[in-house]
Amino acid sequence: MDQISEFKINSEKAVDHLRLELSKIRSGRATPNLVENIQVECYGNKSPLVQLATITAPDQGSLLIQPWDKSVMKEIEKAIYASEIGLSPVNEGPHIRVSIPTLTEEKRLELVKLINVKVEDARIAIRASREASIKILRAQEKEKTISEDELFATQKGLQQETDSFIERIKEISEKKEKEIMTV
Repeated sequence: MDQISEFKINSEKAVDHLRLELSKIRSGRATPNLVENIQVECYGNKSPLVQLATITAPDQGSLLIQPWDKSVMKEIEKAIYASEIGLSPVNEGPHIRVSIPTLTEEKRLELVKLINVKVEDARIAIRASREASIKILRAQEKEKTISEDELFATQKGLQQETDSFIERIKEISEKKEKEIMTV
């Protein structure tokens, strides 16, 4: 596999990881993906909440979690309390309701800072992937398996791909920031 293809695969993983991380950051609106990956201890092992219950957002301010097995309700409540998202579940008999509090301006700015940290991590991962590819190319050029012209052409292609991925990350970041800052 050539270095540009390998770089693209690694960079896609970084972008996908960023999307997953940003989906966990609450924006003041109730969305099932806020809680679906919370790990719940039940049946002797940990499972993501989405595998144990139906999660719906009946309105903008709350989530409704309906476990398929009612015996795991307590474990689901414990897992939501223990998660880092700061939500409080309320057991309403056949289901659990999670109210999503409105974000204060201070909390919104704090979340934007968190987004920027995660975005920078993604950029660093992409640049590290580019550097690893360039290192391999330079080694191949030293071993005379590629020419100097091929090295420079591939480096130029890697830089173009890097710029493209960085731009995608910027767009994802701006979209999430706008979502959070919209009252």
